Amino acid sequence: MQPSVETGVKVANVWVLEDSPEYAETVQELIDAQEGLSCSHWFRTGESLLEHLNTHFAPEAMLVDIGLPGMSGIEVVEAIHSRSPSTQMVMLTISEDNDRIFRAICAGASGYLLKTSRPQTIVDAVREALEGGAPMTPQIARRVLSLFTQYQAPRHDYSLTDREQEVLAEMIDGGTKREIGKRLFIEAHTVDTHMRNIYTKLHVHSRTEAVVKALRENLAR
Repeated sequence: MQPSVETGVKVANVWVLEDSPEYAETVQELIDAQEGLSCSHWFRTGESLLEHLNTHFAPEAMLVDIGLPGMSGIEVVEAIHSRSPSTQMVMLTISEDNDRIFRAICAGASGYLLKTSRPQTIVDAVREALEGGAPMTPQIARRVLSLFTQYQAPRHDYSLTDREQEVLAEMIDGGTKREIGKRLFIEAHTVDTHMRNIYTKLHVHSRTEAVVKALRENLAR
């Protein structure tokens, strides 16, 4: 995050990928109106976004329409995730399609919201993703849990400690590092250490990948 020249407050840059100019401009204005957030760019196609990324640093977060002309939002997420794993990507969709939900999360999406969500819900989702959470509407969260139950792989032993199991369970519930620390009575930096250990043991590189693997293999107690 870059500090604002005027206020000194750290500002997270958010890009919007959306083929409807009206919706994209509305979301851009919404993000720009929030303290600590800025929407510097919006793109109509995944191709134009990736071309822009060739000469610019990736933002801290993106709001990505899943249904786009040309490259799909899922393909864009895969491409961005491989180039900038730290970028948090929240999908925006008009429908609760099980297959798309599953593929988007496996591709590296941090969250999944309906376009009909209230403006404040979208803002909260961006902030939650930036803090390490996994924002989803309750309806979609239930579908995700159901999907991973269907596609569950055999459980493996990754030698997670009891505390790492607890942290992993909280990660699945969508808690931020601060929230996990409060619930487990540990400092946020200790939560961060446990999360890094979990990533190493599960052979993953992000929170989303860890949650996906935990749900698929029934790792959390």
